[in-house]
Amino acid sequence: MSKGNDRQFHRLLEFIGSEMDFESGFYNDAYLDRRITARMRRTDTETYREYKRLLERDDGEREQLLDSLSINVTGFFRNPEAWEHLRPVLRDLTAENRRVRLWSAPSADGREPYSAAMLALDDPEVDDSRIEITGTDINADILREAKRATYETSQTTDIAEELAPLDDYSEYVEEDGNTFRVRDNVTDMVTFQQHDLIRGDPKRDFDLVFCRNLLIYIDTEYKVPIFETIRGSLREGGYLMIGMTETLPTECRDTFEPVDKQHRIYRRV
Repeated sequence: MSKGNDRQFHRLLEFIGSEMDFESGFYNDAYLDRRITARMRRTDTETYREYKRLLERDDGEREQLLDSLSINVTGFFRNPEAWEHLRPVLRDLTAENRRVRLWSAPSADGREPYSAAMLALDDPEVDDSRIEITGTDINADILREAKRATYETSQTTDIAEELAPLDDYSEYVEEDGNTFRVRDNVTDMVTFQQHDLIRGDPKRDFDLVFCRNLLIYIDTEYKVPIFETIRGSLREGGYLMIGMTETLPTECRDTFEPVDKQHRIYRRV
């Protein structure tokens, strides 16, 4: 990026922060640039300055950009092998004869918390009656989509293939052509609420927190606050699962001990 382009880019980010109330400083520039450039291509704008002018006059494009900047890439049972190694964790937790609380943060369109519910229902050694799951996200629109619990197979997404880890996904999802709706026995286990993982307060008394495939987009200085929020939200001995390509910040490695390092499952020390 040239110096001139760099100045334009950061002026655009300042506008997005001040006029659109989006904390661009939390995210790394490469991620922001990819999402913004994609919107520029769709709107036939060639420079950051042009695109800033478009945002100044077009409320609809502001909404489109905010939706694009929100991290909502997800899938049922993303990295299936990692989910397979989560089974013993759920078995151990529910064997303790008490309520077991799971938190999906961020939950995006709901497929991660619904996957956790389906895994619990599908495993005879997991007592699903003990499990309650909370899904949170900063984006109110994506939470509404999550609550609808209806998904479609497209050219880039094969829902049936995503559900392959289940013995018989028809027990958990109604299929109508290319549309899949999550059944009530799954959705009844999950509640959703809006929450900012970086600036929000910790939750309380969770046994397992999913924070998968968020950290790769977040600027380094904000990763530690995220893990502090997670640590404060977990019971002593509670579990954390992060994305397969992610690592714990150095400052947090005394806080979490690996349970299954290959599949990024840790326990709060």
